[in-house]
Formats: sequence, C-alpha cells, structure tokens
Amino acid sequence: MVLCKVIGSVVSTLKNQALQEYKLLMVQPIDVEGKFVGRDVIAIDTVDAGVGDTVLIIQEGAGAQQILKRKDIPVHTVVVAIIDGIDT
Repeated sequence: MVLCKVIGSVVSTLKNQALQEYKLLMVQPIDVEGKFVGRDVIAIDTVDAGVGDTVLIIQEGAGAQQILKRKDIPVHTVVVAIIDGIDT
C-alpha cells in the first residue's frame, strides 16, 4: 500500500466499457510528513475520496481485481482507504 494525496480527478469521454461505473482520481505519493514523493498515478476510487484527501492505494493488478470483485477490468491501481490521521 502507498500513502497518497488526491490532487485531481480524471474526466474521460471514452472509457473501457468495464470502467464506466468508476470514478478516476489523480493521486500523488506522499511521505508521512505529507511531502510529495514519486510520480502521480491514476487510480480507481472505491471509497468516494475527493481532491485534498489523504488516501491509501494498492498498486497490484490481482489485488485491485479482488477489491473490485471483477476480473474483466484492466486495472492496476485502486484507492482503498481515506486516511483521517497519522500518528508516528
């Protein structure tokens, strides 16, 4: 799992038919202090996250398909949780 910040949403006029029902978000990995690290990624939103939210994503195709309970979706990254706070 990777800690990320939602930096935007993705609007698409054409999508794979299996992705029609899903919202796509642009997320960027962060460290525990909230500083951006790494490159931004497009992820399927399963938790109704929004811009500015801190989230957890998984980046693994088989795991993503298990969360979505579908094997017909070409997906690699899924938002699986909204983070309310971090204690270190």
